[in-house]
Amino acid sequence: MNTKHISSAFDRDLEGAQAMLMKMADLINEAMMRAAEALEASNLEMAEAVRRNDKAIDELEERIKIDCARILGTRSPNAGDLRTVLTVMTIASNLERCGDYAKNIAKRTSVLAHAHSVKDVSPALRRMQKAVVDMMADALNAYMRRDLEIAQEVRARDFEIDEMYNTLFRSLLTHMMEEPHSISACMHLHFIAKNIERMGDHTTSIAEQVIYLVTGELPDDDRPKGDLTSLSSPDAFDGTA
Repeated sequence: MNTKHISSAFDRDLEGAQAMLMKMADLINEAMMRAAEALEASNLEMAEAVRRNDKAIDELEERIKIDCARILGTRSPNAGDLRTVLTVMTIASNLERCGDYAKNIAKRTSVLAHAHSVKDVSPALRRMQKAVVDMMADALNAYMRRDLEIAQEVRARDFEIDEMYNTLFRSLLTHMMEEPHSISACMHLHFIAKNIERMGDHTTSIAEQVIYLVTGELPDDDRPKGDLTSLSSPDAFDGTA
């Protein structure tokens, strides 16, 4: 009876943490979509709302970490349950970083609203951003369903995001060489593209956490990477400074 009581209490606590995780995911999705919309429409009010709402995302991540730490300290979860708690904490951390990147994109909207227009970049950014949003939805679906196949498929799609980023990077370099007056705008657009690419990396990490949750092991092969522009660490040129 005591074991059953402990199990029920663990389930309730975990459901609460997972509910906050899904709420956090909804806020991230909204932030990503609104940041892209604000950028495309030069909507400074919407961009400011994205920046302001990042605080709610940070607060949810902190609550999830606190709740998960309490679960670990009071419920003594078994190996499978322990993996679930650790996965929730890691996914929350990845989502929080995506929120930061959305906020960074919103920060650049005011600068680009008054900068020289760069042709053909907005559609490419929009396609890239949509691809990441779709990836994230699938990664979270894989988590809720404990679906290994979906998680592995999401992980493989990171290569597509990198390829989109590389193509956009080359396009921006061409613009800067041919139109020197566009250099400032192109630099900001590059940082935005890098932010979106990094969202893809964190989404891939979520998929890898699902693989860990289901199998008990993280993937031991290198994830397929197509981003050849980073010369050092993944965060060395992500535009978050």
